[in-house]
Amino acid sequence: MSSRAAWRLESMGFTAVYHYQVGKADWLACGLPREGKGATVPTVGDLARHEFVTCAPQDRIEDVRQRVRAASQDECLVIYQDVLVGRLRATMLDGDGAVTAAEVMESGPATVRANEPLPALIERMQKRNVVRIVVTTPTGRLLGVLLRADAEKALHEQLNTQVAAG
Repeated sequence: MSSRAAWRLESMGFTAVYHYQVGKADWLACGLPREGKGATVPTVGDLARHEFVTCAPQDRIEDVRQRVRAASQDECLVIYQDVLVGRLRATMLDGDGAVTAAEVMESGPATVRANEPLPALIERMQKRNVVRIVVTTPTGRLLGVLLRADAEKALHEQLNTQVAAG
């Protein structure tokens, strides 16, 4: 909100007032709380899952492989200071266990923002046969992983609700 709006709220007695300088679009892209009519429409950030394995670039592949298998997953997201820097797919975890994640990771995997519209994203994911995509803030901070099946289900439910409402 603007400085003027923040001052006005503070003058009215509100104490939890924040001046978010970069604006509403960035706020929404970061998956932060929203209000109004649009708040009921599911977004990528609402549907992103938070159960995924992460590692640091300097972690050894053998250690990462063990964590990924223990979690019954098939990939690991590589994080440096809360920022997504890479991805380790299953095939990358099968190699030499002594190398580090940074040596074999896929750098800069594709990501989307928390406020990405579902219909267009689902269409892109279907065309490219992508089953999941990483969700980050505009600065690259990891928020979650969106499964296409979750997005398709939410969109289907939303459309059914709109049809039922008339």
